[in-house]
Amino acid sequence: MMGKILVIGSLNMDMVMQVDHMPAEGETILCDEMKLVPGGKGANQACAAGKLGVDVTMFGAVGRDSYADIQMNSLAAAGVDTSGILRKDGVNTGTAFITVNRRGNNSIVVVPGANSAFTPDDIEKNRNLIEACEILILQLEIPLDTVCYAAKLAKSLGKTVLLDPAPVPEYFPEELYQYVDIIKPNETELSKLTGIVNAQDHLSEAVQILKNPGVKNVLVTLGEKGVYLDAEGKEACHIPARKVTAVDTTAAGDSFTAALAAMLLEGKTLYEAAEFANRVSAIVVTREGAQSSIPTLQEVLENKSE
Repeated sequence: MMGKILVIGSLNMDMVMQVDHMPAEGETILCDEMKLVPGGKGANQACAAGKLGVDVTMFGAVGRDSYADIQMNSLAAAGVDTSGILRKDGVNTGTAFITVNRRGNNSIVVVPGANSAFTPDDIEKNRNLIEACEILILQLEIPLDTVCYAAKLAKSLGKTVLLDPAPVPEYFPEELYQYVDIIKPNETELSKLTGIVNAQDHLSEAVQILKNPGVKNVLVTLGEKGVYLDAEGKEACHIPARKVTAVDTTAAGDSFTAALAAMLLEGKTLYEAAEFANRVSAIVVTREGAQSSIPTLQEVLENKSE
């Protein structure tokens, strides 16, 4: 593969608990075990890109603790360049508490830790990382001013900026849209970004709201309903999902994002890239965990299930 992907974003240690059902308010439930799995949206995306054989660098922040060591080792094992990851003093590595029910749906509470200490100044001091990439992937588990600074810098350098707008903040900076080439919300995020309740029932209207401030291409992931794609200069279309039995949806969206970028790096169209990304995320949801559930390129190519 030609070129390089840079992922700027979060690194967390995921504490994953399999539960019979999500606990209601005031309810105590028991589960058999808790697994420690390296995660964080940024790290998951970098890991997925690495496993797919892409030249990828992770840029983010961790603490000086054992969770950071586990995270770095996991990324390195996936082929990710971790030399850009900053070790921050006085803060813990980010953590996420994840409950997964019997249907494979999850509920997540994130404690940002070092992710919150990742600043625009960190971006500026390491701008060589952006200069060296072709595609920049961003998410929103790090401070918004850091995301905006990175996107603006990448755009000024002529890079392709891919934004996974998760989690959607209370206030989304309108300015960010003009620096984004491709935005990839799911249906819930699309509703929050546009203010349209049940946005999946009003896709063309909702997508236009994102394109008006300057985004060229919008992909909306709709779970088992596939992907809605509105690409620049093309007619909007729907790409069906692959039929699988979901066990755990953790990292499915992150793997989709990474796979999309990997195929764009190869010169594929957005439609072709989204089809491939569908194949990758369909495998991820059949496995437990975050980074542990992400397939290699060989596994994707061997998996022919529809």
